[in-house]
Amino acid sequence: MTDKHMRALPNFIFASRWLQMPLYIGLILAQGVYVWHFFVELYHLIMAAFGSQPDVAALVTSIGYKSDAPITSLNETVIMLVVLALIDVVMISNLLIMVIVGGYETFVSRMNLQDHPDQPEWLSHVNASVLKVKLATAIIGISSIHLLKTFINAANYTEQVLMWQTIIHVVFLWSAMAIAYTDKLMSHSDHITRKLDGRAKDDVPEAH
Repeated sequence: MTDKHMRALPNFIFASRWLQMPLYIGLILAQGVYVWHFFVELYHLIMAAFGSQPDVAALVTSIGYKSDAPITSLNETVIMLVVLALIDVVMISNLLIMVIVGGYETFVSRMNLQDHPDQPEWLSHVNASVLKVKLATAIIGISSIHLLKTFINAANYTEQVLMWQTIIHVVFLWSAMAIAYTDKLMSHSDHITRKLDGRAKDDVPEAH
């Protein structure tokens, strides 16, 4: 069997990375849905600010806010919850961008954006470990927004729900710290290995 035929299977396996392309295209479409949802909520907020009763009702329903008295106009709590919901959409959208761009760059193909003026700073040194830490950090931010929304609207939640959301957020936080610490240990180990390999090469006597 020739070397060309022996390389056919590894080349085929390596080419299978392109099967991830539809997944990233699907995430781009999901990003579009989030953009649409953001502007729908923003539209309701602006119209409610001008006194539109149906838009006030739509916002109250979307954020799950309840009150003993009927809500006929915007108040500080409703506005804050709606703004936090918009921030939540933006943060999830940022998470999608990191997964789409960073994942494609890491696992599918290089984008060759070195000379592009809009290249994200983090993309220049992205790898699987860096992407994992950034995703964990983004999830903590999203969890923080959800927890803040729950605390602002705490009257409509049971103590058990508040407790479990807090516990889950703490678990996310500790998980991210563990991931970052593990990545630091692995980076330090790789640095030592490269340093020892360099010394080993320097110690090899030259052939005369």
